[in-house]
Amino acid sequence: MSINKSTRRQLIGLARRKNARITTWSREIPTDWRPRSVRNPHGDFDTHFSNESAWELIASELEAGREVEIISLDKPPGAKGYVMLIELEPDASPVYVKVQLRGNKIIGRSFHYSEIK
Repeated sequence: MSINKSTRRQLIGLARRKNARITTWSREIPTDWRPRSVRNPHGDFDTHFSNESAWELIASELEAGREVEIISLDKPPGAKGYVMLIELEPDASPVYVKVQLRGNKIIGRSFHYSEIK
């Protein structure tokens, strides 16, 4: 199942608002947020993603209509997660991105190379 236009707009807006983004790990909301481990093929100065450029990639991909899968999260139980696989380079694994909406915040749950090529 994919997301509706309203949810897509909400994700884009929150991903672009610095004070609306959360990536901190907690026992209740575990994260695997590793943008610095992902090579940025379009970075002019940085060879790898930063937190800021990771969020910009997410917003840009959502704006471009990237397919988003809705999943049910284990933690917190029953919460919705929004997943994208983004191919950045032809011979590299895609980037696995998972975010969660929580009130007026977007939680970056995952940003790393996918283990599935």
